[in-house]
This record gives sequence, C-alpha cells and structure tokens, in this order.
Amino acid sequence: MKSALIVDDHPVVRAAIRIVLQAEGFKEIYEAANGNEVLALIREHKPRLVILDLHLPAPDGLDVLMRVRANDLDCRVLVFSSHDPLFYQERCLRAGAMGYVTKTNQLQQLHKAIQAVMSGYTYFCALPDNVSVLNAVQSTEKQMIDQLSDRELSIFVQLGQGKANKAIAEDMHLSHKTISTYKTRLMKKLGVCSAVHLRDFAKRNHLI
Repeated sequence: MKSALIVDDHPVVRAAIRIVLQAEGFKEIYEAANGNEVLALIREHKPRLVILDLHLPAPDGLDVLMRVRANDLDCRVLVFSSHDPLFYQERCLRAGAMGYVTKTNQLQQLHKAIQAVMSGYTYFCALPDNVSVLNAVQSTEKQMIDQLSDRELSIFVQLGQGKANKAIAEDMHLSHKTISTYKTRLMKKLGVCSAVHLRDFAKRNHLI
C-alpha cells in the first residue's frame, strides 16, 4: 500500500499536500509539524515517500535530510519548499533528496514530481548553467553563499529573519557562545559588519 509522510509546519499546506497524495493513490498518509518527529515516524510507519519542507522548527529540513541518509532510512524524499532553489536545490540533492519543487509553482508540478520520484526518477527544476546570467553583485554573493556549510546557511537565514542568538541556540540545541561564533564567522565570510547588513544580504538574495 502506498504510504507517505508530510513534513510541514503549516496545517493548510499539509492539507493541500494530502489532497495531492490522495489523488496519486496514497492510502496511508502521516504528518509531522517539526523536524524532531520525522525519524521516529519514518521508523514506525515506513513511508515510501516523504514530502519535506525546509523551513521547519529546528532541526530544519536540510538537517532532517542528512539525518535520514545518515540513519540509512529506506524512503524517497521530495522537497517542497518556498526556499529559492538557486541556493538550496543542489544542497538537497547532495543530502539525498530525489526532487525539489517550490511552493510558488502550481500544485500540478507537485503531482508530476511525485509521479517521477515514485517511478524511480529524480525531479529537479532547471537552473542557470552558470552564474553569468546574474549581475556581477548577485554572482559574487551567490558564490559566497554557496561556500557556506549547511549549518552556516541555516544560522545565516535565522539571523537574517531577526532571531536573537539565544533563540537560535535553543532551537538548534547549541550553546549561545557557539551561535555567537557562527555569527562572527558569517559576517567575516560574507564581508558584512553588522546584523543589519546580514539581513540586507539575506533579503537581497531572496533567502528571507
């Protein structure tokens, strides 16, 4: 029997995905609202497909992807996210995802992605072959972002959203000092001198 797990913190989005899955013949559909629930639900219900958002209460979707692969869990993961694929699609592919669909697309794209992934194919959107199609500033900044680790990117986005170091530390189960160190490192890597500039950098690159 076709089974799936929906991982998204928005009930309305989960309901929409459920309708799509039911139309694709899935009979057993489970739901999770945060990353902490995912591994236990996969082990318990053994879904063939996991539809995963990236913007989750910690751990975020990228972290969940890596945990699924590290634990050798037998499921196919399709990312369904509002995050710009320019910065996240390749990371998801490296972490083991079989597809990436943005929430800005029509739900028909999600149907097609589910069909492809369940047939053993990958489903990723076409990206520019090189950064020459971007202007010089965007090109340089994309290269900077690409050089960040997944954890650095996650913390960068949260800082860009205006979250305090303490709140990020609690969500990610890290110390306040560790987040402060990451923040200093990020500012150095991205060539900015304040939290305001970090936010501007994130906003300019559509990360928030």
